[in-house]
Amino acid sequence: MELINDFLNLTAPFFTFFGLCFFLPPFYFFKFLQSIFSTIFSENLYGKVVLITGASSGIGEQLAYEYASKGACLALTARRKSRLEEVAEIAREVGSPNVVTVHADVSKPDDCRRIVDETISHFGRLDHLVNNAGITKISMFENIEEITRTRSVMDTNFWGSVYTTRAALPYLRQSNGKIVVMSSSAAWLTAPRMIFYNASKAALLNFFETLRIELGGDVHITIVTPGFTEFELAQGKYFSAEGELVVDQDDRDVQVGAFPVASVSGCAKEIVNGVCRKQKYVTEPSWFKAMYLWKVFCPELIDWGCRLLFMTARGTSEENALNKEILSIPGERGVLYPEPIITF
Repeated sequence: MELINDFLNLTAPFFTFFGLCFFLPPFYFFKFLQSIFSTIFSENLYGKVVLITGASSGIGEQLAYEYASKGACLALTARRKSRLEEVAEIAREVGSPNVVTVHADVSKPDDCRRIVDETISHFGRLDHLVNNAGITKISMFENIEEITRTRSVMDTNFWGSVYTTRAALPYLRQSNGKIVVMSSSAAWLTAPRMIFYNASKAALLNFFETLRIELGGDVHITIVTPGFTEFELAQGKYFSAEGELVVDQDDRDVQVGAFPVASVSGCAKEIVNGVCRKQKYVTEPSWFKAMYLWKVFCPELIDWGCRLLFMTARGTSEENALNKEILSIPGERGVLYPEPIITF
């Protein structure tokens, strides 16, 4: 057995390199033809039933409007009941023929089952499940005194999607439906001070890639890995190490800094279009895909770059990081991202 492994250690890289050189051109030509076909025969969403978690703000809110504009029926859920009702009313005005809201917390398994049950009770079917609900916690790992307070990140970001998916899966099989998973570029672009958020998004990525294989063609899965959008962290809104919801523009500048922020409505539009075309992955802005390639082929450079941008500048602490100092250049802030609109 050791001889076989030694042989593969020597030969696998060589044959992989030349195999890819031979295989990639026809493979990407096939992918090109497939993309044309899927664009022409994109799914018609009129009358389809779409369940969106975390729909009270950010990408979830904009996804509700985008689906509504295409005539989809919506089941919207979030923890903020009044804000959820406002989103539902706008979705009706935008074009959704039927909208129902479910006040729930996806970190609770019973709530996830209730979300799906109420959706099926109201509509009788389910075509798309959009696992969007998520929270952000920012802190250096060594500064977290009570580690159990970080469970809420994994409970909401990862387990919330798992619970809801398990409850919805029988109905999605019946409709040959779709699952949309809101992972993040943070799954591979691992910025410091977001260690548990990054871990939760990487867990989502791996879980649903595995589930895609298990389900085969019965249910299609689209994994979304967005970069920074004009909501969420770009607002400076996150949970602190103590578990309190705070708004801190200084921390926003450290974590987002030199990265341009994408329009949340544009991101939602690309996501829905990608789902209707049965794309396996959607990354918006698309240039973040290049960061993944750097991560695969030059991980040391990504590690060095993240530490340079997010942690130190001239040997100082992360509070004076280069990422933040870039924003002190006159006019730079307005170019990279708009002033945030804070929502609670």
